[in-house]
Amino acid sequence: MADGAVASLKSRVSEEEWRTRVDLAALYRLVALHGWDDMIFTHISARVPGPEHHFLINPYGWYFEEMTASALVKVDLDGNIVQETSSFINPAGFTIHSAVHAAREDAKFVIHLHTVNGVGVAAQKQGLLPISQNACLLQHQVAYHGYEGLALNHDERERLVADMGDKSLMLLRNHGTLAVGETAAQAWVGIFFLERACAQQVAALSAGPDNVLIAPDAAQAETKEQGRGIGFISSLAWPGALRMLDRRNPGYDV
Repeated sequence: MADGAVASLKSRVSEEEWRTRVDLAALYRLVALHGWDDMIFTHISARVPGPEHHFLINPYGWYFEEMTASALVKVDLDGNIVQETSSFINPAGFTIHSAVHAAREDAKFVIHLHTVNGVGVAAQKQGLLPISQNACLLQHQVAYHGYEGLALNHDERERLVADMGDKSLMLLRNHGTLAVGETAAQAWVGIFFLERACAQQVAALSAGPDNVLIAPDAAQAETKEQGRGIGFISSLAWPGALRMLDRRNPGYDV
């Protein structure tokens, strides 16, 4: 499918929903721009502002690099499509997202990826190690959930949200990475730092575990405290991310 294959919904939805659609489409294209997409698989979702528990997610079959605000599909908490559209969604994708959205009022945006480095670290017994500055900044924010197969079993939702607790980041064992945020900006910066930390760990461990330096305990504690300000960074980084998209892959906001 090419950009423009779906008629614009801008005049048919609220201003708040349109802004959410634009931000979500931007997240899809940013993930593709960084090479973190997985063909037509994995998902990013957003809650539609308003009293209804409605959410936006990608139409199954679209590549992330071609996502537009109007192409996104609106569903309810059970994954039922609640808008007029010829598209459909991947039910396995919404199992994870519906669980997090339902349990976490602050999880307005949820990003889930299957990157090479993210899966690589998620498959390592010790998980994310404090061997890089990024990892030290994030470690206290990362939860873990064991692999249970393709996310088609709704019973898994309770276990996933219990494992996540109040953390903003997660490594899904043998599966991938996940980040949530009150805003698209927060979710984006969270997944960016987590993916970068995973890539650095995979690179460092190429020398063998005996040749890797673990950050000193005092430095880990200090960096953990400094990492609490990472939310502020998102407000600075997001406008720049959108400008980069406008230069390199415009058209997400239609």
